[in-house]
Amino acid sequence: MALLTQVAFASLSLLLAELCRDAYHIAGHHWKPLQPWHNLHHRVFNSQLEVTNWEFYHQAELLNDVPEALFMTLISLAFAVATFVLFGQLGGTVGLFYATGFLVAAVGRSQGWFLGTDINHKPGKFEAPPSSWMVNRAYHWRHHFDNGKAYFSGTISVMDKILGTALSLKGKTVAVTGASGTMGGALIRELTKQGAKVIPLTSSGAEGVKWQVGAESDHLELLRTVDILILNHGINVYGARDAAAIANAYEVNAYSVWRWMELFFSTVATNRDRALKEVWINTSEAEVSPAFSPLYELSKRWIGDVITLRRLDAPCIVRKIVLGPFKSNLNPYGVMAADWVAWAVVALAKRDWRDIIVTINPLTYILFPLKEFSRSLYFRLFTRA
Repeated sequence: MALLTQVAFASLSLLLAELCRDAYHIAGHHWKPLQPWHNLHHRVFNSQLEVTNWEFYHQAELLNDVPEALFMTLISLAFAVATFVLFGQLGGTVGLFYATGFLVAAVGRSQGWFLGTDINHKPGKFEAPPSSWMVNRAYHWRHHFDNGKAYFSGTISVMDKILGTALSLKGKTVAVTGASGTMGGALIRELTKQGAKVIPLTSSGAEGVKWQVGAESDHLELLRTVDILILNHGINVYGARDAAAIANAYEVNAYSVWRWMELFFSTVATNRDRALKEVWINTSEAEVSPAFSPLYELSKRWIGDVITLRRLDAPCIVRKIVLGPFKSNLNPYGVMAADWVAWAVVALAKRDWRDIIVTINPLTYILFPLKEFSRSLYFRLFTRA
């Protein structure tokens, strides 16, 4: 029990240190006395994260990073002293040592030493897209070159998840399939409110870019200009089980989605692409729950597993959208309003949820993460990159 208590205080001290650093970072963007020094920090890097002026770099370290780390260290010191005096616990010192390490590194960089400690500003090709919980170079690049009013977290992305700044949609080009449907329309309205530039992709509606199942590759050049692709189209053949129904369900719900996804992956070529491009796929809670439409379930489960497999090596962020019954023309008995569902989807995406679950069924919130974890582990163990 004593060990668990120490671990709890140690974990809390680390979290506090990170939140303090991120709070100081946010202040650097919004509090005038700190803005000149933080702006200097932004000016020393080009889009390849190469230092453009070493004199400014050392000055920015001294006037921005050192005070930031000092603030982090002083709060961590106060927490360590308080936990020892009040509870007789030494676990709080872990955050103090952690913060002191950042302070020493920042002081060293201001003098031209320890430059290798500036991990998130190392130039070169991004080896992975933005990570979910730990800030990597692609994640931090977005703060410099996508939106300086978002992506504030330094090492652990908790602050961005709390504030909803882990994804900025302002100015993003977003393509949405199934645009003429109820959910497609709701997503388009919500994304537009967030400042995104939306391209409706429709196979049946009167407005938007027309596409046909089987001819996804005709839109490769369009996808090169797209930051976020939302695959929202689908079909429900209900109780049908003939050969045509099987072919139709799999072609629309599964194979077409897979082709769109792979086509979009092929457009990820640069650091900017890897940092900004995302694909969101509406797979439905039919992945884990009965939909009383067997072919809908089978096709959704197939594409759900393929997505789980492919995102182990995907060149960009891949999100699953797992929705319960919402009211639409296809489902007039749905109990959730489509506009509310779209708002929830976007709100969770801005907090960097990779599996976005919006449903009234409490079991889905338990069963889907278990299913996703077990399938992902199975694929990782028995397949090769």
